Amino acid sequence: MKVSIGCDHRGYEAKEFIKGLLQRLGHEVVDCGAFESKSCDYPDYALPVAVAVAKKEADFGILICGSGIGMSITANKVRGVRAALCHDEFTAQISRKHNDANILCLPAMLINDLLIARIVETWVATEFEKGRHERRVEKMMEVEKINMELPTETK
Repeated sequence: MKVSIGCDHRGYEAKEFIKGLLQRLGHEVVDCGAFESKSCDYPDYALPVAVAVAKKEADFGILICGSGIGMSITANKVRGVRAALCHDEFTAQISRKHNDANILCLPAMLINDLLIARIVETWVATEFEKGRHERRVEKMMEVEKINMELPTETK
């Protein structure tokens, strides 16, 4: 499996740990940065990972920042991306099994390396269950097609 990975400064150490873990599990890893722990902006690294996944240049993506929230919000702006913020093995498993998540977002400041490893291992090993979930994912993806213009003024 080809995995595109990115982080901001808060997620740098976790990203390096995850890269090694994925390689030991036999996955190809494409590192989109950051390449040091110097302060940087998470959207600069979320976007290339999300685009690679959306264009199917990578099978999956993993994004890491302090809380995981900024990476998740940014990645989900890209059409075709289903980024899921996971804090434990259960949310990792369900995000793949029921939601067919294609990007895993992690909160580096909230979880340790042992839990990171368990989450990543669970996430990459879990298949999309399809069945009733397929209909729901299709409906979710239909939302991307809505081009709603919001009023410039509210009354």
